[in-house]
Amino acid sequence: MSPKSTVIHPYQRLQSQLAEMITATPAGERLPAEPELARQLGVSRATLREAMRTFEGQGLIRRRQGVGTFVVGQSPVIDTGLEVLESIESLARRIGLEVTMGDLHIERINADPEQAAALSVDPGAPLVKVSRVILAGERPVAHLVDILPENILTPDDLQHGFTGSVFDLLMTRGTLPLNNSYTEINSIAATGEAARALQIQRGDVLLKLTARLYATDGRVVDYSHSLFLPGYFHFHVVRRVSAPSASF
Repeated sequence: MSPKSTVIHPYQRLQSQLAEMITATPAGERLPAEPELARQLGVSRATLREAMRTFEGQGLIRRRQGVGTFVVGQSPVIDTGLEVLESIESLARRIGLEVTMGDLHIERINADPEQAAALSVDPGAPLVKVSRVILAGERPVAHLVDILPENILTPDDLQHGFTGSVFDLLMTRGTLPLNNSYTEINSIAATGEAARALQIQRGDVLLKLTARLYATDGRVVDYSHSLFLPGYFHFHVVRRVSAPSASF
């Protein structure tokens, strides 16, 4: 009896071919343009884009709208549990990864119904919205948005010494005792705004953390939305085993 043959799915073959091409291309070099690459690999551009998202999520390539697809050197991955709230800066420092703040936008806004409900304020209440991009090297890896009541943080508070972490700023000031954070974790497809901020393609997969930061008096003092490139962040949760219930 002849050995059982292994059937390789065409999509798996495509990913294998792409992996070989990426490995053989020096960091910083551009891959062939999409139409040419699709022709070389014998697939549609839609199938090629889908396969390339896997490698972009791993941080191995970087796609720039209208510019091309570039191979990048593998950056250290921030691998952390979510049991303790820490800033990206603190986590990066632990593994020797240099991160900096890119584009920063600070604006006064009036609370919409969602924000009002999250922060327990009246609709239309004055808020401060802090949006910024975090870079690892020159690569945008996270897009962070914090929304706070203006009596907690003002635009003037962010004019000097702000490096990108609202949490670190609140902790350093020490005027507001913080207690805990309730965080929801999802994967989402990048919107146009997120794609522009992170220099990726619309529809690429991102990790999204939506959090409410509580003070010790029970107030929600910060409502945040954080988007991360999966290839640069691995989040995990340590779960304890519950005691078995008594049987009768």
